[in-house]
Amino acid sequence: MKYLSTPYPFYFRGRSLLQFGLAIFLLAFFFNYFFTPFNVNTAEHRMDYFWISFIHAFMPMVILLLIYPFIHLSPSIDEHWTIGKDIIFLSIYLLLIGIGQFLIRDLIYDNPNNWSWGYFREEVGNTFLVGILLVGIIVSVNSNRLNARFMREANILEHSRRVFNTPKSVSIVPIETQVKMDRFDLEIDQFLFAKAEGNYLMLYMYTGNDLIQVLKRITIKEFEKQLGVIDQIVRTHRSYIVNLSFLEHVKGNAQGYQLTLQHGNSTIPVSRNMIPTFESRLQQ
Repeated sequence: MKYLSTPYPFYFRGRSLLQFGLAIFLLAFFFNYFFTPFNVNTAEHRMDYFWISFIHAFMPMVILLLIYPFIHLSPSIDEHWTIGKDIIFLSIYLLLIGIGQFLIRDLIYDNPNNWSWGYFREEVGNTFLVGILLVGIIVSVNSNRLNARFMREANILEHSRRVFNTPKSVSIVPIETQVKMDRFDLEIDQFLFAKAEGNYLMLYMYTGNDLIQVLKRITIKEFEKQLGVIDQIVRTHRSYIVNLSFLEHVKGNAQGYQLTLQHGNSTIPVSRNMIPTFESRLQQ
């Protein structure tokens, strides 16, 4: 259970999703066409075996397109993704592929029993037989590789990072919000981090005695743009902007880096696509 709850990157978004889909297509096509792993009755084929292999290999791409809207509507899922969730997600994905392979049997096979429970079990079973082995190997190897890499690099950053001091000339930055009456002045010396809440932003401030939260109607993208002149302010994630002056520790896991700030009990993630910017800002 401890292993299954280990943080793990969420690959099913953006360029990573496209690369994942393409890799699955190529693996499935070459495996089916060149190794012919399952019984093949050429008398039932409605088309050449090349195109049958192509259609079977393309089905995972179709399933990805169908489930993409659900992934797109859950932007915060990345932060809490684990090995266990990844395995469950991929198992459901394999089940849907198997069902899809069964539903297209009439398109590629001339068999009166295409819609039987026997062929349903066969298509789902064959999909799991091939997929679950790949899932287990790839997730396990990739998790160990990423975990070792980011733990090592986090340790290097801990010993080489610079110390930030806020220039007095920019100790206060005026911030324009979507509501003109809600304009405010941000005191950089008190600002720890900000977390996106849809079109709102939750600001975490340390006043010297207390940690307070302030909700403002402004997107994280616009907030980042207005703070672009502040050297120690960096965006680490689609939902987080951090003041590196309060950085206490950098730790690594398979997802990337996890930041601990002074005066706060929150752990701030650094997503994979933000790592180069974060490392550059911390060491430059």
